[in-house]
Amino acid sequence: MILNVDLASEVPIYQQLRDQIVEAIAEGELSEGSSLPATRTLAADFGINFHTVNKAYDLLRQQGLVRLNRKTGAVVTPVVAHPPFPAEWTARARTLLAEAVARGLPADEVLQSCQSILDSFRTTQPEDMP
Repeated sequence: MILNVDLASEVPIYQQLRDQIVEAIAEGELSEGSSLPATRTLAADFGINFHTVNKAYDLLRQQGLVRLNRKTGAVVTPVVAHPPFPAEWTARARTLLAEAVARGLPADEVLQSCQSILDSFRTTQPEDMP
């Protein structure tokens, strides 16, 4: 897995890391049991504070995507939808779609873009897994 951070971006670094890890899980690049890099190692690689990496990993833990353990570090958890997720996801999607509408994007272009992004992720969805 290759992570990149844009130090000049308005998006906080911890959020950039979190988002890229979520995408790697969705694309199948990271699967259940995959280990993430150690926080200090990743921080040193990017020249950032290790607390920034800790914040990204803790956010992933809170969202049920990784488990944190002193011995094993950050490890991708089994794919399970947590109860509050659908409501949270819908709220975030609503805001992104509202931004697209506010910027004048045609509905068919927005839907096509959403479908294209969804299609780019692995074809096996959680409901298809045993």
